Amino acid sequence: MIKKNGMFAIAGRPNVGKSTLVNALAGEKVAIVSDKPQTTRNRITAIRNLDEVQYIFLDTPGFHKPVTRLGKYMNEMVTSSVSDVDAVLLIVEPKARVGKPESILIDKIKEMKIPALLVINKIDTVPKEVILEVITEYEKAHDFEDYIPISAKLSDGIEILFGSLKRFALEGPPLFPEDRATDQPDRQIAAEIIREKLLYTLDKEVPHGVAVVIDEFEERGAVLNISATIYCEKDTHKGIIIGKNGARLKDVGSMARKDMERFFGARVFLETWVKVRENWRQSETQIRNFGFSG
Repeated sequence: MIKKNGMFAIAGRPNVGKSTLVNALAGEKVAIVSDKPQTTRNRITAIRNLDEVQYIFLDTPGFHKPVTRLGKYMNEMVTSSVSDVDAVLLIVEPKARVGKPESILIDKIKEMKIPALLVINKIDTVPKEVILEVITEYEKAHDFEDYIPISAKLSDGIEILFGSLKRFALEGPPLFPEDRATDQPDRQIAAEIIREKLLYTLDKEVPHGVAVVIDEFEERGAVLNISATIYCEKDTHKGIIIGKNGARLKDVGSMARKDMERFFGARVFLETWVKVRENWRQSETQIRNFGFSG
C-alpha cells in the first residue's frame, strides 16, 4: 500500500545517460535511448512503486546551447521541470570539471532552493579515484544533499539511489494508478518507439530533423492498427529514410513493430509514410503541430 510519494526531476547535459537511468529506475523501458545527443525532446514521467513509496521521475531533454526553436523549447522544458519537484537529480559524467550546462542548472537549483543530488553516471568506464575527483570539484560548486556514483547501463547503484531519495518522499496517496509505469499516452509511446529506431539507423544531421506523428491508433479485434507519418526537413533526407527500394523504412517498421507488440501486449499492424516539412524545427507552428508545446 502506497503511503508516500516523491517527485524528482532528472536533469543534465545531452548524452549523460538520463533516459537509461529513468528506465533503470522505472524497472522497465519507458524512455527511448540512443547514442545520439538530444534524444529526449519532451518531458517523460516514469513511475515506480517501491516499499510503500510512489517515486515519480521526470526525464528531461539534455540541457544544451540551442540552435533551433525546438532546442529552445527543450531547454525551457528542463528549467520548468526543476521548479516544482521534491528534489533534483543532476546527472553528470565522471569528469572532474563543472561545465557550463551544469553550472547553469546548478544556478537554477540554487535560485529555486530545491534539494539536489549529484548522480555520477558511467562509473564503469573510469577508475575509482576519478570519481573522488569529480565529487571534490562539484562540492566546490554546490552543497548537494548526496553524491551517488552509478552505472545506469548496468543498474549499479540504483538501490543506493532509491535509499537516498526515500527521505524526500512526503506523506500522501499515490499520484498515479499503481499499475502505471509512465503517464505517456499510447500514441506518444508508439511515435517515440519509431523515432528510436530512426535514431538507431540514421546518421549525421538526418535524425535530428525527424518527427513522428501517429495518424491512426485503433484496436480492431486482436490487432492494434497503427499508421504513422515520419516528417523530415529535406527531400534528400526523405530518400535516406526510405532507403534503396524502401529497405531502411521497412527495417525501421519491423523493429518498431516488435517493440510495440512487447509494450502493448498485442499484435500490431504498422504502416509508415515519409513526408517533408522544410525547416520545421524553426517553425513554432510546426513544433506545436508535432506535439511540442510548453
